[in-house]
Amino acid sequence: MKMGDLAKMAQQMQVEMARVQAELEALTHEATAGGGAVRAVINGRQELVELHIDPEVVDREDVEMLQDLVTAAVNDGLRQVKQTAEQKMARVTGGMGLPPGFG
Repeated sequence: MKMGDLAKMAQQMQVEMARVQAELEALTHEATAGGGAVRAVINGRQELVELHIDPEVVDREDVEMLQDLVTAAVNDGLRQVKQTAEQKMARVTGGMGLPPGFG
């Protein structure tokens, strides 16, 4: 393989990675905990963008349980985003892993 061909392939991969990164940033993942009592929506930048809490959970006055449910839902959403990013980028990189800043 010629150096020019290798450089062209690297450039194409870089363009494709940027496209996938933009696609990932536009995605959202929804995760729930407590049978749907707490629902968290996480965007592709791994930011919590929505949090819904069933009023019945608040009425229980068990703040510790509510905190655990919120933490579980947010962490599940973050795991989903990371997994999706890894899968999409692996298609582009041929399984070489994510470059710094993409995961």
